[in-house]
Amino acid sequence: MRPMEGMRVIALEHAVAAPLCTRHLADLGAEVIKIERPGDGDFARGYDDYVNGISSIFIWLNRGKRSVTLNVKHADARAALDTLIGGADVLVQNLAPGAAARLGLTHEALKPANPKLVVCDISGYGESGPFVQKKAYDLLIQAEAGLISVTGSASEPSRVGISIADIATGMYALTGILGALLRRSRTGEGANVKVAMLDALGEWMTYPMLRHAYAGSAQPRVPTSHPAIAPYGAHRTQDGQVILGLQNEREWATFCGKVLGRPEVQIDPRFATMAQRRVNREALTALIEDCFADKSSVDVAALLDQAGIANGRLNEPIDVWNHIQFSARDKWREINTEAGPVRALLPPFSFADEAAAMGDVPAVGQHTDEVLSEIGFTPQRIAAMRAAGAL
Repeated sequence: MRPMEGMRVIALEHAVAAPLCTRHLADLGAEVIKIERPGDGDFARGYDDYVNGISSIFIWLNRGKRSVTLNVKHADARAALDTLIGGADVLVQNLAPGAAARLGLTHEALKPANPKLVVCDISGYGESGPFVQKKAYDLLIQAEAGLISVTGSASEPSRVGISIADIATGMYALTGILGALLRRSRTGEGANVKVAMLDALGEWMTYPMLRHAYAGSAQPRVPTSHPAIAPYGAHRTQDGQVILGLQNEREWATFCGKVLGRPEVQIDPRFATMAQRRVNREALTALIEDCFADKSSVDVAALLDQAGIANGRLNEPIDVWNHIQFSARDKWREINTEAGPVRALLPPFSFADEAAAMGDVPAVGQHTDEVLSEIGFTPQRIAAMRAAGAL
């Protein structure tokens, strides 16, 4: 039995954060009913057309869900939504600021009819304070949370190349929902889980905030290095580069003796402690790259592996797509979309006794008639609703 088998999740969602959360719930076995706008549906469907004409982002975030189109401002559609929520375990929403309250979809409004309901509200900046009405996109939250200030080169800051604010938010929403369901199993009561994008990245930015607040030291931007550890990052070889990282003085001694072949470097005054290595990072990098200049990246990686020093390759996304570690561990599955089958990674969490659900990616409104029929709507009523613009 999958962990969430038998549970129903209603998702009033769009874009990335909420859909990521509910996709994981679907992978865990929940029935996720995705409520979409009639016509175009979730606007993430139009982000790109990279996968056989379908949005790569939508495919990533929406497998295993049932799509129902409802114009929630229409009375008949709202009756259907209320029926669905009345029988649900979880409601997840990341509507525009204030929209859930205007629609009567707050936990306070829904609790009398379904006291066991867990409502997860996802917002950009929370539900109070001067930023409450501001729109919050991933780039903007990366900027507000200070992430861009510590990312990029020394001369130019940069956004992180994936929607990391959305991803962090979606994962905290998932954590909060699972915690609320665990508590409900003991108390029988639902909950209102609130997750703000700024809070999610604020948590992740705690280390550089502490450094700046208490030491007066802004974290420098070191693109492929670490602001506090050296050596750590990319180093050139004869034919390319390797990524390596040391964590402690024991590894430093091993690195000098077994990888560089120069044990005396360990006690060089410029590099004898982590603090000195950090201050003299450029000289240290030059010394290491001089030792690597007559060796291929493969040879350097072999030396590092033999010495037990952590290292990795600077892969492109297509290299990860073809990564031998994924194939060796049977991490790929095939799921269906309206444009045909595509390959999808299993979720990062796994259970030894049960596989993830890994359902198909729905077309817009693919399950509308099916789901409405299940809650008692006749074919005639469904047809009338569609003619009236409710679906």
